[in-house]
Amino acid sequence: NLTGSDHELQTESERLAALMNYARDAAEMQTRELGLACSAQGYEFLAFDARTGQWGSIQEDDALRARKLPAGLLIHLTVEAHDIVFAQVAARLHLDDMQVDPTRVLDAMTYAANPENVRDIAGDTRYRFVRGDICDAAAVREAIADGASVIVNFAAETHVDRSILDPEQFLRTDILGTHVLLEAVRERGIVRYLQVSTDEVYGDVSDGESLESDTIKPRSPYSASKAGGDLQVLAYAATFGAPVLITRGSNTYGPHQYPEKLIPLFITNLIDDQPVPVYGDGLQIREWLHVEDHARGIMHVLEHGQTGHVYNLGGGNPYTNIEITRRLIDGCGRSMKTHVRHVADREGHDRRYAVSSAKAHAIGWTPRIAFEDGLRATVDWYQQNEAWWRPLKSGEFLDYYKRQYAHR
Repeated sequence: NLTGSDHELQTESERLAALMNYARDAAEMQTRELGLACSAQGYEFLAFDARTGQWGSIQEDDALRARKLPAGLLIHLTVEAHDIVFAQVAARLHLDDMQVDPTRVLDAMTYAANPENVRDIAGDTRYRFVRGDICDAAAVREAIADGASVIVNFAAETHVDRSILDPEQFLRTDILGTHVLLEAVRERGIVRYLQVSTDEVYGDVSDGESLESDTIKPRSPYSASKAGGDLQVLAYAATFGAPVLITRGSNTYGPHQYPEKLIPLFITNLIDDQPVPVYGDGLQIREWLHVEDHARGIMHVLEHGQTGHVYNLGGGNPYTNIEITRRLIDGCGRSMKTHVRHVADREGHDRRYAVSSAKAHAIGWTPRIAFEDGLRATVDWYQQNEAWWRPLKSGEFLDYYKRQYAHR
C-alpha cells in the first residue's frame, strides 16, 4: 500500500519489483531468502534464516544490501579494459543506490584502454585499479589477494581486422588469459565467473537465429580465439564443476568506444569531412546492442543466470552495414555520393550474424534502448566530445589505419 505521486509510486514499485527479482536467487546466492509482508499500513522486509528456520523483520537498507553478490566483488578486464561495456557496468555498480563491495580492475592498459572512461568512479573508495596482464598468473593473484567472490572477464583483443594482421596476440589474451583466470577460480573458490564473449563465435549464419546450444563455427582469428576461451570455460564447468557463465553479445555501440570500430570510426571520419571505408558491397548484416543494454545484460546474467549456461544478448535489430553507413551520413550532414569509399572486402568476412535472446529474456533481461534513439545519441556524443576521441586518432591509430585501408 504505497502513497505519493505517480512518479514516486513508479519508482517505488520498480525498486520493490527489482528486490523481489533478486530474492528469487537468494537461497542459491546467500543461504537466505527475502520477502515482503504487505498490509494496509504499508510493508516490511523479511528475511528467512536457514539456520533457525524463522522469518524475521529486517531493515530496508539490509534488504537492499542483501541483493548484492557475496563479499569481495572483482570485476576483471584488460586490453579494451577501460572500455565502454565495463565503464557502464562499473557505473551501475558504484552509482546505483545499492551497496556493493570493492571492485578491483586488472588491466594491461594496451592501445584501446582509456582511463577517461572510468573517470566518474576513479575517486570512489570502492574502486581499485591494478595494472597487469591476465596471462600473468602472479598479477591475477595480486588482484584477488585480499579476497574476491566474483570474476567477470571483459578482457579480450576484439577487433577482427587486427586479428587478421596479428593473430598471435588474440590467441594469447583470449585463450591463455582465460585459462589463467579459470585456474584462479579453482584455486580461490570463486563463487561465480562470467566470460564476456561474442555472437561471432557462431560464425556466418545464412538464415534463422543462433541458439546457445548451436555448434560454434568461428571463421576469423578473433572469433576463433573467443571460441577457444568459451570452450575452456565450459570444460572447466564439466570437469571441475566451476561456477561459470558466458554471455554472447551482438555488436556493441555507444559513447566512449575506441574509434577503430565501425560506428565511432565512421562518425569521427564524417565529422572531419573524410570518407568512410565500406567493405565490399556493404550488405553484411549485424545486430546492434547499446552499451547500456549490454552492461545491464551482463549484470543480469551474473545475478540471475544458471551456472554452466550460455546466454545470448542480442539487439534484435538486424541492419546491413550500408544502411548503418547511410544513417550515420545523414546524422552527420554528409552525402553518400561524396563520403563513401567502397574498399576490397575483409578476408573471410562473415555475411550475417543473428542470435536468439529468448533464454536471456526468460530470466528478465531485454534491451531497452531503441536503435534509432541510441544511434542518434551516439552521434551527438561524438560531435560534442571531440576532446575525448581526437587524441586517439593519431600515432598508433594512424599507422593501423594506413595498414588496413590505404591499399584496398
